[in-house]
This record gives sequence, C-alpha cells and structure tokens, in this order.
Amino acid sequence: MRVRGKLRSRVKICSDILRTIEEEGGEARPTRIMYRANLSYTRLKAYLSELKEMGLIKEEVSGEHTVYRLTRKGVYFLIELRRIEEFLAAFGFAL
Repeated sequence: MRVRGKLRSRVKICSDILRTIEEEGGEARPTRIMYRANLSYTRLKAYLSELKEMGLIKEEVSGEHTVYRLTRKGVYFLIELRRIEEFLAAFGFAL
C-alpha cells in the first residue's frame, strides 16, 4: 500500500496488524488481518512471526482455526504509538 507515493514502513505495517487485532476485539484470524492490513499471505506470516517473537501478539490454535491475540505488551505498544503519532502530528509529521 502506498501512502503519498511512498511504501509503508515496517512500523506502519506492524501497527496496521496490531490495530486490526485490537479493532476485532483483541483477537483476529489470519485472513481478517491479511485483508485489513493489505498484505499477501507470505508477508503476513513473516510479520506475525516477528510480532510473536517481540511478544506483542500470541498465537492460539484451536482445532482447524488459528487466532492471534494482543498481549499486554502489544496493547501498551499501541498506546505509546498513538502518543508518538499525536506528537508528530502536532508538528506536521506522520509515520
């Protein structure tokens, strides 16, 4: 996805994934995340793996279904990211 002629940064993609999970009530299935974050399945899997390693999300498998949930650390990350975005916006910048 291009924003003002530029590719999204890693931070923006990760925040899109985390916000999708948050907006889905704190848990979301991979297909929902993939569509809302506008990622291919391959890229989604890579980002989900990275976010799990960072402790921002956790993966839960129940039968045939996989669900991703925000951890406390993930919720805290989103709170702080919003503060940073507000700060940057006050000076005319955006992530």
